[in-house]
Amino acid sequence: MSSRAPLSSSVLGIAIIAITGMQLMSTLDGTIVIVALPRMQAELDLSDAGKSWVITAYVLAFGGLLLLGGRIGDAVGHKRAFLSGVGVFTIASLVCGLATDEATLIAARAVQGVGAAVSAPTGLALIATTYAVGQARNRALAVSAAMQATGSVLGLVLGGALTVISWRLAFLINVPIGIVIIAIAVLRLAETHHERLKLDVTGALLATLGCTSAVVVFTQGPALGWAHPFVIGAGAAAVLFFLAFMMVERSAAHPIVPFSVFDNRNRVMTFLSLFLAGGVMLTATVMIGLYVQDVMGYSALKAGVCFIPFAVALGAGTVAAARIAPHVAPRWIIMGAGVLVLGAMLFGSTLNRGVPYAPDLLAPLVVGGFGIGVISVILPLCAVADVGAREIGPVSSITLMVQNLGGPMVLVVVQAVQTSRTLYLGGTTGPVKDMTSAQLDALDAGYTYSLLWVAAIAVLVGAAALFIGFSAREIATAQHTREAVEAGEL
Repeated sequence: MSSRAPLSSSVLGIAIIAITGMQLMSTLDGTIVIVALPRMQAELDLSDAGKSWVITAYVLAFGGLLLLGGRIGDAVGHKRAFLSGVGVFTIASLVCGLATDEATLIAARAVQGVGAAVSAPTGLALIATTYAVGQARNRALAVSAAMQATGSVLGLVLGGALTVISWRLAFLINVPIGIVIIAIAVLRLAETHHERLKLDVTGALLATLGCTSAVVVFTQGPALGWAHPFVIGAGAAAVLFFLAFMMVERSAAHPIVPFSVFDNRNRVMTFLSLFLAGGVMLTATVMIGLYVQDVMGYSALKAGVCFIPFAVALGAGTVAAARIAPHVAPRWIIMGAGVLVLGAMLFGSTLNRGVPYAPDLLAPLVVGGFGIGVISVILPLCAVADVGAREIGPVSSITLMVQNLGGPMVLVVVQAVQTSRTLYLGGTTGPVKDMTSAQLDALDAGYTYSLLWVAAIAVLVGAAALFIGFSAREIATAQHTREAVEAGEL
């Protein structure tokens, strides 16, 4: 057990670069591959299922092991865990950049997710143990939030810019950054005290394996057929893994998901909305990102740049939501924002590859982005409403896990729909460069049809939100309590 070093009263120290730099990389890597996927598929001859796994392998590992990663920091010390996570992430990034086949790339992406799942929560914990309560910690938290917000957008733009040279640079750029972060962390971060506790490794693995099996069902179903023994076997495995997970969590000494958080009906419906909303955000981003490249013929750089208005609108939505939250019941805010997302996806489903960027594509990006931004603020506040100061941290971690797992689960379902629709219309899978005009039309229709499903999921988000009974006053209290906890005042 290490003694605690004096807390810093300055936020301008170099330590903040290490902590927030890793948060930037872990967020950035969730989106950076979206615009690089077509080039990866062409060079490595990825199957459509493999193309999907390049995204979902990372997000599944990250979301499924996020809670365990935070517990590892408590058990071995946050600095030690942070360095281990950054090291794993950096090495995996190198393997991704040098991969010459589909299996290696997907496996390395999963390992990247493991590294991010350990380093991201321990990095946040290091803010509390590095900076003093008050202005220093508040500014450090603000820098951290800005890095995470920037990562999603920068991933699209930077991914596009690097892919112009080579898609491999999207991963290799992490290597020198990771080395710098490790060097700064070793020299400038102090180790935290740690305690002996039994990690719920079994629960974390069962949850991740259950989600992975479900993803296999939807990635292989369109290609092999839904009645194929392999697909049926994967579905049965998913059910068994989830049943085993529930049994393990009931008896675990330190469960990653305490069942007590589901005692409140409002919170259960919040988690359901969060799961679906996470899916809407990731799926809309991926499907539109691929559509503008595969169908509309945008370059990787142009595809990344075209998402900048989406990011700006999303940021505006988060600001508006934070101001409205204390005055309007959350169910109405979520349902109103859901209508915006619904409208954007319905309009998007009418597009074709001949439409101009403005206003046809720009309008749904801005409207949908604003709606998603509002929802991304209100639902996490609902999750911690009526929760004591001691429980806000654990519940917030569960909230993040639910949202991160919702992304890949919804994405694979919608991608399965898109592939099935494309094949039904006479299209084919594989590189776009080999498609005829008729096959490209079928792919166009498959993508736009998939946006109807995203619209349907947005309706489900609003339907679940209708049963969230928290009041505006409870949300305002949760907002103030969470801010106080993050700043170390409670």
